[in-house]
Amino acid sequence: MSAHPVDETLDEPHELDEIHPVDEKLPALKMATTGLQHVAAMYAGVVAPPLIVGAAVGLSGTELTFLTGACLFTAGLATFLQTLGFWKIGARLPFVNGVTFAGVAPMTAIVASAHHKSDALPVIYGAVIVAGLLGFLAAPFFSKAVRFFPPVVTGSVIALIGVSLLPVAFGWAQGPDPAAHDYGSGTNLGLAAATLLIVLLLRRFTHGFVKQIAVLLGLVIGTLLAIPFGATDFGPVADADVIGFPTPFHFGAPQFHLAAILSLCVVMVVSMTESTADMLALGEIVERPADERTIAAGLRADTLGSALSPVFNGFMCSAFAQNIGLVAMTRIRSRFVVATGGAFLVLMGLCPMAASLIAVVPRPVLGGAGVVLFGSVAASGIQTLVRAGLDKDNNVLIVAVSLAVGIIPITTPHFYHAFPQTARIVLDSGISTGCVAAVLLNLVFNHLGRGRDAQDVTHPMEAGEELAPTH
Repeated sequence: MSAHPVDETLDEPHELDEIHPVDEKLPALKMATTGLQHVAAMYAGVVAPPLIVGAAVGLSGTELTFLTGACLFTAGLATFLQTLGFWKIGARLPFVNGVTFAGVAPMTAIVASAHHKSDALPVIYGAVIVAGLLGFLAAPFFSKAVRFFPPVVTGSVIALIGVSLLPVAFGWAQGPDPAAHDYGSGTNLGLAAATLLIVLLLRRFTHGFVKQIAVLLGLVIGTLLAIPFGATDFGPVADADVIGFPTPFHFGAPQFHLAAILSLCVVMVVSMTESTADMLALGEIVERPADERTIAAGLRADTLGSALSPVFNGFMCSAFAQNIGLVAMTRIRSRFVVATGGAFLVLMGLCPMAASLIAVVPRPVLGGAGVVLFGSVAASGIQTLVRAGLDKDNNVLIVAVSLAVGIIPITTPHFYHAFPQTARIVLDSGISTGCVAAVLLNLVFNHLGRGRDAQDVTHPMEAGEELAPTH
């Protein structure tokens, strides 16, 4: 008999003789610095959604600071759920969680449809709570339905997320107020272009940690460049408290509207799809493949974090794909490193003055950085589509139609003007409509019946004309 028998009943791999790198606890200093690096890699992504939604609602600088801090705080809590976990909740992988981009477009559509802007956030919070609870119940079933969400679907949706948000970056680049005399002025566009150039130069000519925080450094340098032009307002920092707490339901008790709930339930499906793809990818990188049980536990953490987030005035949470790239680059696979990053997020959320620093950044500077940030999301979708098998005409058609349907609200905002207002909450979100189209088309072309032979490769517009084989 072996001196070290393997107990196959163990739930945690780290209970064996050798600790897996995912469960390794690093020295305190290294844990702190690498944890901060994860925060730096996703910080701009966490604060962008509250900036977009808060601006749409018309929040003051102080309220916008509060909303940003709340999203940082809830991102930290969601990261704890995912990395540390308890019971059957949490993938226990080095995942950073935060506000998902997928919910931004539907939430701004809800704001636009509200009779009173003050009611928009409670309606959003009510919809997020319901979507989160339903997602939590559906997590074990969703993990079994992964085959219905192949790369051709997830790639299309992720690409649409980035494309849907690029117009926001272009609006920021022109200035904060469309009615202002300097909206779209050479100064504003110049600041946006300068910020974009700074980020690109840092990404091209720096290495390691500096390269990872290129967007954050671009925001800082761009803000400094804006000071001589009078585009930087330090008022929010002066008015912010050093210590604060995201008071539960600060913007009002949640309201439950069916149309808004349906819209964000679609977003929840998108978010769960993206998180599933992220877990599969990260499992390969850290050499702990994500099985069905791991995916179900990870989805429970995502959805529970989303359901709890509105209590503290946050939005729907999901895994951040950019941090997966950071794990792959640094080869630091410890989930406790990411948990340390979550602790930093909580501390930043409890310090309104730290959160207010983002409110200082001029909109044109945010616009320049947003081009990189949102464009990277679209590029991630394209990378996923590359693995989708686009040499097959069925997949080409799925991508072509779902992208076209999703881009309609972006290029023609009033396309659905004749539909009821409740229906437009879903229809005016390119992400929601594109996701539904991709899932349905994938079912029709790749699942219902035998369909065409998988190796039958034709041009999507000219059936029967074969493409040259790819290598």
